[in-house]
Amino acid sequence: VGSVRCVQETGINAEYMGLLRWKMDKDKTKGEEAPEELNKIRLTLSAKEIKPLEDVCNQILQKTKELNYKFRGPVRMPTKTLRITCRKTPCGEGTDTWDHFEMRLHKRVIDLNCPIKKVKEITGFKIEPGIIVNVSFPQQAKSTIFTLN
Repeated sequence: VGSVRCVQETGINAEYMGLLRWKMDKDKTKGEEAPEELNKIRLTLSAKEIKPLEDVCNQILQKTKELNYKFRGPVRMPTKTLRITCRKTPCGEGTDTWDHFEMRLHKRVIDLNCPIKKVKEITGFKIEPGIIVNVSFPQQAKSTIFTLN
């Protein structure tokens, strides 16, 4: 009601008043930086050996704490055990003797709440060759996945 009276008394049209208000609001926020948009990012780490995998997880968490972002994990997923049983003799003759080979795959999942631009900074250290890091964005309709080696 006050702005209508002001418009009628001064002869300034309402459209101009709206532009004036928009300009004033824009000037108020001019000095402030826009807050970074936080995204949910899932890091899935897998390796054959536990110690290097845990070291990489600790480095990621330490870097995330330094940058003051929220995280969850590392969640230890069940170990997958791949087994192969085969005969020792190549020709098939002789006693039935068997070899048993086994490979264990260890997996950790870490959820981060940080801007997408900061993922490279968080994972920017040297990762050993035996560790596979998958980065995915679960909140998007098509989950984008890329691997860091």
